[in-house]
Amino acid sequence: MTTTIVSTKDMLKKVRQIEIRTNRLVDATLTGQYHSVFKGRGMNFEEVREYIPGDEVRTIDWNVTARTGKPFVKKFTEERELTIFLIIDVSASGHFGSKSATKREIAAEIGSVLAFSAVRNSDKVGLLLFTDQIEHFVPPAKGRSHILRVIRDILFFEPKGVGTDLPAALHYLNEVQRRRAVAFLISDFCFPGRFQMELERLQPMLRITAKRHDLISISVTDPREEDLPPVGILVFEDMETGEQIEIQTNNPAFRKNFTRLIRENKEQLRHTVRSSGVDLLEISTDKPYLATLMNFFASRKKRR
Repeated sequence: MTTTIVSTKDMLKKVRQIEIRTNRLVDATLTGQYHSVFKGRGMNFEEVREYIPGDEVRTIDWNVTARTGKPFVKKFTEERELTIFLIIDVSASGHFGSKSATKREIAAEIGSVLAFSAVRNSDKVGLLLFTDQIEHFVPPAKGRSHILRVIRDILFFEPKGVGTDLPAALHYLNEVQRRRAVAFLISDFCFPGRFQMELERLQPMLRITAKRHDLISISVTDPREEDLPPVGILVFEDMETGEQIEIQTNNPAFRKNFTRLIRENKEQLRHTVRSSGVDLLEISTDKPYLATLMNFFASRKKRR
């Protein structure tokens, strides 16, 4: 794996660009949606006050009512603070992108939008980067400086591994985050040559994690991973294993079978994730991701 050296100036410039772009999106559209969709952990007792006609009878404090001879009710406020975890796949396949951005760059922007939405609502944000090993962990915290660090790490952290181990990442989250959190698992779910086996490994851990946390999966793909152009012989290299293979892309039957296989894999991924009680958002590098996020928030709000 090659290591790209990025100057501090270029790094800060890139982080600032993402902050400006995602802040605008958050301010314009997502803050209210986020607040209404992700509720706090419960209700906090605030005070006891005298009963007013129309109050919920179930909130009557019978001890105070018996002591005073007048009906009193308990007043509660929502415990608003949440913990948001970004669990992001930084394996080598994320460096691919046939359009203006790579899959990893899109993942960073999505993570930024979610992180800034959380900050607007005074929620904590934590980060877990993984490949075929746990690469980097940032404990949950609040504040703009913390979020900028999270964005910088998503964009520029240099992992040691190149492969992908999704179950290991979810297991690590369950070990370090005991309290319930909203966890976004962002990956390209790319397992060349072992797709079925990896889904079988993944499903039990999806189910376990979904019981402990509010788990949401986000799949980030590129259109060239599904539709091959007819440009003659191409050499394909698996970015995670280094394995190479020559393919004659002028063969229509081959291109058709290739597309069919990828689409079947996508359908199986949908079934595996959703049957595990986990939401799945599908995002492509050639389309705006904001509409997908908005539709997700809207549909989840209806379900609630």
